[in-house]
Amino acid sequence: MKLASVHYRGRDLVATEIAPGELVAIASLPGRQPGAPVDMLDIIGGGEPLKQVLLASLDKIRSDESVARIPAAEVRWYPPVRRPGKICAVAMNNSSSNERKISAPDHPAFFLKPPSCLVGHREPIRIRRYYGSVHPEPELAVVIGRPTRDVPATSALDAVYGYTIFDDITGNGMRAEDRFHYYALYPKKGSPNETERVEQHLSYAGRYKGTDTFGAMGPWLVTKDEVANPDDLRVQCKVGGEIVAEDSTRYYNYKVAEVVSFISQFHTLHPGDVVSLGTAFKPAANRKSIHQANFQTVTGPVEVTIEGLGTQANPVIVENREIGEWRLR
Repeated sequence: MKLASVHYRGRDLVATEIAPGELVAIASLPGRQPGAPVDMLDIIGGGEPLKQVLLASLDKIRSDESVARIPAAEVRWYPPVRRPGKICAVAMNNSSSNERKISAPDHPAFFLKPPSCLVGHREPIRIRRYYGSVHPEPELAVVIGRPTRDVPATSALDAVYGYTIFDDITGNGMRAEDRFHYYALYPKKGSPNETERVEQHLSYAGRYKGTDTFGAMGPWLVTKDEVANPDDLRVQCKVGGEIVAEDSTRYYNYKVAEVVSFISQFHTLHPGDVVSLGTAFKPAANRKSIHQANFQTVTGPVEVTIEGLGTQANPVIVENREIGEWRLR
C-alpha cells in the first residue's frame, strides 16, 4: 500500500493510491468516521491489523465511484510522516566511498537531522547564497512501525513499517566552515588521574545537514510488504534533467536490518521515526556525480527515483541574501 500525507481543498489528509494518479482519503474508507482527522502516526500505530482493514476497504471501493477520488496532480505533498520524533541518517554507508576513507569505524556511524528540515515532494528546496556549496544525497529511508530497543539484526525488519525516499541535502560549504582541528582531552592510558591531548578533526552537522529544507521526503510511504528486498533497489538521481547518480542499495556497507539493529542499541526507535540508510552516489555513465551538482550553480529540479518507491521531485530556489546581523554590537 502506498500512503501519503497531502493537502487538498483546504484539508490535511492521509491518502492512499487507488490507481495511478488517483488517491482516496483514509477518512473516506469504510469503518472511518466521516470528517475525523487522521494523521500518518495513527496509521502506523495501528500496525498490521489496521493495514489489513485498509487493504480490504480499498478492494471494496475500487469499482465504487461514490467514493471521491483525489487527483494526485492537484494535491500539495507533505513529508509522509510530517513530524517524526527523530531522523537518524547513516554516514558514508556506500561501498563506493570506501577507497576514500583514511580511517573509519567498523559499524554504522549516524547523525540526527531535525524534523524541521523536512519538505515534501514538489516543495522547494531553498538555498541561500551564504550557505556555500550544497548538493543532493539520494537515499533509501525506513519508517519505524513499533517501539524498538536492542533488537537483533535477525528480527530488525519486523520493526519496519515501510520505506520512503529521502534526499539528505548537504551543505559542504557549511561543513568546512564548522570544522574544528583541535586537541581533545582524554584520561591518560595507564594513569587515569592524568589527561592527555589527542589531535582530532571534526565538524558538527547542525547547519550542514539540518538547515531548513535539507530533508526532502516522499512522496510515498510504501508498506514493507510491497518491497521484497530493500537491500537490492535501484536508485537514480537527476539534477536539471541530467543523471548524476545511478546506484543500488546492494552497495550499502551495512544492510537495512543491521543499521536498525545497531541504532537501537543506543536510541529507542519509536513509531514514525525515520532511518535514512546512506547516499547512493555511484556516478552516472556520463561521469557526472552528485558532488558536482552544486545547487548554487546547477539549476534544479532535483529528482530521486528508487525502484518500487516512485519518484520524488523538488524545485531548487536560490535566495540571493546575506546572513542576518546575528552578532551583538
